[in-house]
Amino acid sequence: MNDANPLTPLALAIRPALICFSHLRWDFVLQRPQHLMSRLARDYRLFFWEEAIPTDHHLPYLEFHAFEGTTVQAIRPRVPARWSPADQARALSGLLDQMMGLGGIHRPVLWFYTPMMWPIAAHVEAGAVVYDCMDELSAFRFAPPDLAANEAALMATADVVFTGGHSIYEAKADRHANIHPFPSAVDTAHFARARGGLAEPGDQAGLPHPRLGYYGVIDERLDLGLIAALARAHPDWSVVMIGPLAKIAPEDLPRAPNIHWLGQRGYDQLPAYLSGWDVALMPFAMNEATRFISPTKTPEYLAGGVQVVSTPVRDVVRQYGDVAAVRIAADADGFVRACEEALAARGQTQWRDDADRVLADLSWDSTFGRMRDHLDRVLGKHPPSASVVKLPTPPTLRGAKRHDVTICGAGFAGSVLARQFAEVSGKRVLLVDRRPHVAGNAFDCLDDAGVLIHRYGPHIFHTNSDDVFAWLGRFTEWRPYEHRVLARVGGKSVPMPINRTTLNALYGLDMQSDAEAEAFLARKAEPVADIRTSRDVVVNAIGTELYETFFQGYTRKQWGLDPSQLDKSVTARVPTRTNTDDRYFTDKHQAMPREGYTRMFERMLDHPGIELALGTDFHDLKPAERGALTVYTGPIDAYFGHRFGTLPYRSLQFRHETLDRAQFQPVAVVNFPAEDVPHTRITEYKHLTGQVHARTSISYEYPSAEGDPYYPIPRPENQALFRRYDALAAAEPNVIFAGRLGSYRYYNMDQVVGQALAIHRRLTARQPAADAMVPLA
Repeated sequence: MNDANPLTPLALAIRPALICFSHLRWDFVLQRPQHLMSRLARDYRLFFWEEAIPTDHHLPYLEFHAFEGTTVQAIRPRVPARWSPADQARALSGLLDQMMGLGGIHRPVLWFYTPMMWPIAAHVEAGAVVYDCMDELSAFRFAPPDLAANEAALMATADVVFTGGHSIYEAKADRHANIHPFPSAVDTAHFARARGGLAEPGDQAGLPHPRLGYYGVIDERLDLGLIAALARAHPDWSVVMIGPLAKIAPEDLPRAPNIHWLGQRGYDQLPAYLSGWDVALMPFAMNEATRFISPTKTPEYLAGGVQVVSTPVRDVVRQYGDVAAVRIAADADGFVRACEEALAARGQTQWRDDADRVLADLSWDSTFGRMRDHLDRVLGKHPPSASVVKLPTPPTLRGAKRHDVTICGAGFAGSVLARQFAEVSGKRVLLVDRRPHVAGNAFDCLDDAGVLIHRYGPHIFHTNSDDVFAWLGRFTEWRPYEHRVLARVGGKSVPMPINRTTLNALYGLDMQSDAEAEAFLARKAEPVADIRTSRDVVVNAIGTELYETFFQGYTRKQWGLDPSQLDKSVTARVPTRTNTDDRYFTDKHQAMPREGYTRMFERMLDHPGIELALGTDFHDLKPAERGALTVYTGPIDAYFGHRFGTLPYRSLQFRHETLDRAQFQPVAVVNFPAEDVPHTRITEYKHLTGQVHARTSISYEYPSAEGDPYYPIPRPENQALFRRYDALAAAEPNVIFAGRLGSYRYYNMDQVVGQALAIHRRLTARQPAADAMVPLA
């Protein structure tokens, strides 16, 4: 764990700070906190704040402990023993402030291993708050009665929560929107030294074989009766127990001539002890204290080339139950038999190869890297590509009948259907997208400045559908957001859609009621007998002057056509109001995914029945590489090779900028209707995302006739062309066309989700049996 590049005091001083609050002392035993904090110390000034130590001194004070080989500072607060718990807590908060002041620490990362320290740091303005829930501490012996309340408060504030295993993750997954399981990993190279015939320590070298060993903290989580039974069953076996005592007394330990309690040993010594064992033991009691543990000893033992016998700890069974080198036994007799079987298999090699395959992706570096990604994301440092789900494409496309359903497009339509087919219908789904990411045009990512942006323009979620809102809510926590837009006209910024405030500002009026505004618009309106086009809709409602001010230039830029050439549906989408409601939408549900659209899609597609092939063109797949059913969400004319010609679409181009200021404009979107301004709107993304950042990122939007298809152009001749393709689609067996491009229709996001859910319901209703897949007619 030594730093390869020691830093100078100046280099240390300019780095950001991280304060780790731990119930474990830095130099007690080397566990998860030490592995992770040593790595974080390469980029942070790292302060490891330990549990307070009572003192007879009349005032509280801090001890700073430095350790060779690391820049981590262990902080040991000392508080007067005679003070009350409340006074001690206030003193600890004061000591923390004192340390931060002396160290010039501003907005540190706060990383907690125990909720009991949250009250002393809750007042600190933090860059991020991390809760690494290594164990269910409330189940441990002598757990403080207020631990659960402190944990609830910590989780309510934490930006990200990690868990030390899958069982504890499942128990807490519904308590935080950004929670991730990270079972403890292994320093494989360190423990693999045990395979090379290290010289054994003197206190073990003289013990007879076979030797069965355990190292770790010796506390109430161990089944001491099981250890005694093992020693009784085979007096010729040497049972080696290494580790410090915690919360149990020496007289509680079972004693026998062949049980050897060697005490605590250093991390560097463990491979030497392990090298002399024939079997490694995991003799955990099955109680509340072990219900959620994910022992790091399992991969360490395996890395040392030693077979493992364990009691049925849930996470051990889950992760290693099928590994030949690991045997699980529920009672003393079974445990003894499992040890006998392991001893008999010592000369075999297959179990060792099996173990090595399991260990291949369990390094601390790999685990740390993934955890660091989550930390950087909440700090706003995540690189743009890090939100992308990247999977190797060649292996996913081989094996003709591996998948039941092949879906083209990982946007809303394709992803919703993928989840429904996998989760509800039990189908094997291959989801293909030519882009290297999920979420389609809703894809968001952090730019180089760490600001979360929508790469393909702003996406604002709104819906009146309780079902759609609830279904998507399974995969995201919603952040309430009501969209507001300003239009820049005549040197003024006024609300859009037009409302009473807009009219008062433009015409210098002081209308106070809906009736006054309604009468004013009635005077402006120019009735159109036969409303067919977008121009007709607007002029009929508010007259030529307002039409030209707000709609004519904007529509010409957006569509490359005059509103008189477009279907009436285009401008009918934008209302005119006589009240002062300045919200762009009035839907029942208006919100944004709290962690962004990409994270919502990643959760949606996180299902064992879904396989992703990103950066892969659906049209490059051979027929044998597709499932029995195809869902196509790309342009419908492209599916048929543009047989009747190309369906017209309007595209967009973006110019993204990052500014050295916290805010650029008062709302997320400002429209520019004038034709002499080349862009249609400017979006400032922090309004949409709620991100707090010293800088801000904006994008200028330029409609284009070239590029990816965004908007079907609503003209009668285009609809006639689409109907020809739609007739081909109706006759296409086992293919479903869905989404905005597959339907050649402008859908909002919620409408696409609703369409996808409805398609799956109809398919399910037509299935005569669970294993059948009947296409839509």
